[in-house]
Amino acid sequence: MERQHTLTRSVSCTGVGLHSGERVKLTLHPALEGEGVNFIRADVAHHDRVIAAHALNVSTTQLGTNLTNADGVSVATVEHLLAACAGMGLDNVTAELQGPEAPIMDGSSADFCRLIEEAVLQAQSAPRRRVQILKTVEMREGAKLVRLSPGKGCVLRVGIDFATRAIGRQSIAFRMTPGAFSQEIAFARTFGFAADVARLRAMGKARGGSMENAIVIDGDAVLNPGGLQVEDEFVRHKLLDAIGDLFLAGGPIEGLYEGEQPGHALNNKLLRTMLADDTAWRWA
Repeated sequence: MERQHTLTRSVSCTGVGLHSGERVKLTLHPALEGEGVNFIRADVAHHDRVIAAHALNVSTTQLGTNLTNADGVSVATVEHLLAACAGMGLDNVTAELQGPEAPIMDGSSADFCRLIEEAVLQAQSAPRRRVQILKTVEMREGAKLVRLSPGKGCVLRVGIDFATRAIGRQSIAFRMTPGAFSQEIAFARTFGFAADVARLRAMGKARGGSMENAIVIDGDAVLNPGGLQVEDEFVRHKLLDAIGDLFLAGGPIEGLYEGEQPGHALNNKLLRTMLADDTAWRWA
């Protein structure tokens, strides 16, 4: 039987917050069996500083997945780190942050995967629990659709469609198997549009964004000097985001996820709907 895993030791990295623009230190610590993923805001005093990584703690989803605990303490932009945890098979970890937001690093999950590899995974005694999908649950908003269905293993199918020729129509199918995430998905960077930068910064967003941590599109052109790593890097990143969002179910998903123009808000609505229906899922 598959076992739960944590880290053999603590390990740290430092980077900038995509939206806050602040330098932030992230330290990953080993955690006990069954604890799951928890964030600690080490820079916050006189409050409950622990924020459990769970769908019911998602407070906002604008340009990222953000969590808030009952005491009002928040942590922002957690999806890329959570995707790395899911993809690397890290079940139990405490993510300590000296700041309000997880560091964006290069805009992908690659640095977080390397951090986990550096700390080395350690098997624990308890068996790994999976969120087994028992019946189809879906959410639609116009052309957007996200769906969870019963299936063997964890399979994701994602499609996106943008008017710009830099992206266009892209789709991908992916099965979560050992090593697949770090090789095929983790490197895919987040992306945005040059025309939106001034508006976002006026809203207090994207203050740490640059071509060092995002693919920037202007009209039909990619502005980054190095271009894309692969032609379908955009849809691979959307799949990466979905993996991170789905890990907020409380464990790995056993079933099929389908997303057409998916986003953080719709992914969270899907999980909340599923979790509220005892006939839709079970621990396996």
